[in-house]
Amino acid sequence: MADEVVLIDFYFSTFGMRARVALAEKGVEYQYREENIFDKSPVLLEMNPVHKKIPVLIHNGKPICESLIIVEYIDEIWPDKSPLLPSDPYQRARARFWADFVDKKVYDAGRRIWSTKGDELEAAKKDFIDALKLLETELGDKLYFGGDNFGFLDVAIITFSTRFYTYEILGNFSLDEHCPKLVAWVKRCVAKESVSKSLVDPLKVYEFVLSMRIKLGI
Repeated sequence: MADEVVLIDFYFSTFGMRARVALAEKGVEYQYREENIFDKSPVLLEMNPVHKKIPVLIHNGKPICESLIIVEYIDEIWPDKSPLLPSDPYQRARARFWADFVDKKVYDAGRRIWSTKGDELEAAKKDFIDALKLLETELGDKLYFGGDNFGFLDVAIITFSTRFYTYEILGNFSLDEHCPKLVAWVKRCVAKESVSKSLVDPLKVYEFVLSMRIKLGI
């Protein structure tokens, strides 16, 4: 019996895109269900009653929630394809540490860039660039955060690149100027089919964020 895989997601979600990239990397076929995050479906509320958020991966009727947990699950369930997490325990812990850093620092600073103005925006811009510079230090001269191979931390970070254009426009700064190695890494990742077909067009993200700003009166 073939696996039944369903992904409940929202098109513009940086977190949902992680699941899409991981599934594409593993060559897993799945059914995509777009969720209206402003009017959540009974299925979402049933599958994720605790957080009531996307993404949710449903594998043979069983739900898995939270994007990084979903990526790890995909890596474990379909081990025949290239592994995403490092085999070395220390390197695995390090990848998880930086992925957590992205969710706490990069996400928060980015959210503040598009949702604030004035001094708050300037502070958010500084925090965002500082966070990316730390990631750039972790990347070093490697091709990917996973070394020579695209891996777990690359999946965790690359989906945020869809918002870089928006942050640059709203924050009036250039990532090419501040983080050239990270920009080069983004280009390498996007050259992979599994990534390019899973990410949202940055221009569409910009349009979506502008609509959100209008809705919020910013």
